Amino acid sequence: MNTLKEEIHAYWTDRARGYSEYNQQEMADARRSMWKKKLLSLITGHFPEKKPEEIKVLDVGTGPGFFALLLAEAGYQVTAADVTEEMLKEARQNTGQLAERITWKLSDAQKLDLGDDLFDVVLSRNVTWNLEDPGAAYQEWYRVLKPGGLMCNFDADWYGHLYDEEKRSGYEEDRRRVEEGNLEDYYTGTDIERMESIARRVPLSRLKRPQWDLEAMEAAGFFQTECDTEVWKEVWTEEEIANNGSTPVFLLTGKKRQVFCLNNVCVKPGEIWEGDLELAEGEIRLPAAVLHGKKPGKTMLITAGVHAGEYVGIQAAIELAQKLKIHKVTGTVVIVKVMNVPAFEKRNGSLGLTDHKNLNREFPGNPEGTEMERLAWAVTRELQSAADYYIDLHSGDDYEQLTPYVYYAGMAEEKVVNESRRMAEQVDVPYMVRSNVASGGSYNHAASTGIPSILIERGGMGGWNYEEVRSTRRDVRNILCHLGIYQGQKDYRTYYPLEVTDICYQDASQDGLWYPFKKAGDVIREGDILGEVRDYKGKLLEISMAEADGVILYQTGTLQVLGNGPMIAYGRIVAPCDERKERIVHYWEKRSSDFLEHKRAELHSDMAKRWLSEIRKQLPEGKNLRILDVGCGAGFFSVLLAREGYQVTGVDLTPDMVENARILAREEKAECEFQIMDAENLNFADGSFDVVISRNLTWTLPDVRRAYKEWIRVLKPGGVLLNFDANYGMSDFTDVADLPENHAHQEIGNDMMRECEEIKRQLPISSYSRPAWDLETLGAMKLQKFQVDLGISSRIYLEKDEFYNPTPMFMLRTEK
Repeated sequence: MNTLKEEIHAYWTDRARGYSEYNQQEMADARRSMWKKKLLSLITGHFPEKKPEEIKVLDVGTGPGFFALLLAEAGYQVTAADVTEEMLKEARQNTGQLAERITWKLSDAQKLDLGDDLFDVVLSRNVTWNLEDPGAAYQEWYRVLKPGGLMCNFDADWYGHLYDEEKRSGYEEDRRRVEEGNLEDYYTGTDIERMESIARRVPLSRLKRPQWDLEAMEAAGFFQTECDTEVWKEVWTEEEIANNGSTPVFLLTGKKRQVFCLNNVCVKPGEIWEGDLELAEGEIRLPAAVLHGKKPGKTMLITAGVHAGEYVGIQAAIELAQKLKIHKVTGTVVIVKVMNVPAFEKRNGSLGLTDHKNLNREFPGNPEGTEMERLAWAVTRELQSAADYYIDLHSGDDYEQLTPYVYYAGMAEEKVVNESRRMAEQVDVPYMVRSNVASGGSYNHAASTGIPSILIERGGMGGWNYEEVRSTRRDVRNILCHLGIYQGQKDYRTYYPLEVTDICYQDASQDGLWYPFKKAGDVIREGDILGEVRDYKGKLLEISMAEADGVILYQTGTLQVLGNGPMIAYGRIVAPCDERKERIVHYWEKRSSDFLEHKRAELHSDMAKRWLSEIRKQLPEGKNLRILDVGCGAGFFSVLLAREGYQVTGVDLTPDMVENARILAREEKAECEFQIMDAENLNFADGSFDVVISRNLTWTLPDVRRAYKEWIRVLKPGGVLLNFDANYGMSDFTDVADLPENHAHQEIGNDMMRECEEIKRQLPISSYSRPAWDLETLGAMKLQKFQVDLGISSRIYLEKDEFYNPTPMFMLRTEK
């Protein structure tokens, strides 16, 4: 039995003569000029500055050579490829004397026997529908296309009528119209039964076109992919319209991204380059990597080793070049692994080898200046100018201890400052500092020219370890994902950085021995003694005293300090405005209407009875209990318990949810009170409630430890805390394959699901092992009576219905 490919080859071999006669008709009538006009407009529109003889065109699946003839006539360098020998034979005859100007190639469209990056244009007509693996064809056409080249594919959903009744009716109407008009039927003389047998076995007869093609083209690497569904009006005669009106030809176009060039480096789309990047006409050579994605996007510049003795950033840059996946890069990532190479290679610390200058103080530099001044100038002019965003990787110098934090540019245009801040917010460190200078530092200068920029600090004392490097690498990856330069999910985080302002940099007034009383990262109060400087005899020379409340960002970690040299730096922690909460509220606002409908139905289902049975077992005795439902949402628990006679107050941070809870309570004639309130900052007096209950809330909170403290605070002595939740951080909400069709998650949509996943990755709770973390946290609050039930889901979710929760829940009960 022949393979599908063999059958296709045999069919077109047998049909070569008849198909050639059809092409000859096209060459002899109006279609010749119509098609030629269209092809030339496409090519000249894409290459307005090039002459035809400078443009190489590949006609894939040339058949009897119609396109090859038109393009050779116009003066283009044409290569015509077909998998069928008989078709190429017909094509040579049809092109006549022009055949000598055409390069003929016996080659499969799905596996071209041609080199990479050869053609400015790849053209095809009526080929992809007839291929066993059209996705491979698009990949091959991308491969042989030069960077900056154009792909044009004319095709139609020729045999979709084999699988679609509506299309079948259209096809039969075409046949009737041709017969009634006494026109030539293009299907006459073809072996329809044989062709339909092949069409049933190739994939594109069953797929939705041209949507499938656009997705396959993007997967192959094409960008600016478009489909012109009206092109048939330009290239079809009335007779063709009568024959094929139900299957109009469409035009698919896509482009291959340009090569990225930076001085001595040129990188093709979808490739990684590593080596020495030359600046200042070769005077400066920096170890670097360039990742140039197939798809266009912004350019990120990442530098390390501005201070050559700060190793965490250097190793992170080295590993980023190795571990970032090129197929996930949208845009370009330029990584300079060490900026001050001579000092690094001579282990000379963080100053220039010949001029002993601090590179980070020399921007924008001087082309006629000292070593570091010339380097700063070259980086400014040749590196920063190529970037849309900038990340500079640092750590504490060989004498500095620091707590991880991030600077963002603060003295630039407002939009640059705002974007820099958003970049800083992606970094998994406890603090972020807005810079208040425009010239000091490579990143500050870049921002002054319009490039959003940050500087990450992690590590110190001239050392490094793999965990610090991994953390910095994750930070950079999260920023790239945030900006859309890297296609992937952000990693989970421990911190959401708090803003630190009013930085106080205390320098020593004289040389001496430094004895710190605090550690980097310690929170301090105004008037605290931070350390002291003594001489060799122990005589006190100087006391460092905190001039304001704040947090220590870094301090000297060596025994000696130098006069006018760094001693300690700290800043004031701004009362946090946690933008995560705004994002969370906005998310639940968008879901509030559907949530009301869902909870309304759940209240009148067997699920409500099961929940009530489980909750009753855990409540203290007595009917007159005051119950706080934290994160009440649309009021399911509140209404359920109020109908049992309990005094219930429900609180939620989302106003729309609270309003819907009130609606539900009125409908159910349940006496409940509802308030808009933050679960982490309850506006109730101590000891107000007998029970605090919550369902599916703690996984959404930025600071669960604070929330637990609040919940315990408002409980009466002997009161009960009940938390029903799940380890949702380990679940992928975008995976709905195992859920019933009427499930709420099926109706939310991919964008909302992705938004939820993004929010989860900004919440520390998502990375914890639960409920173990919850028990440890509550245990630290001096609570002693605990009960954990890991089987709650097996008793509640008995059916896979609209209420089904695929993530196993736990119940945590504790008493105050």
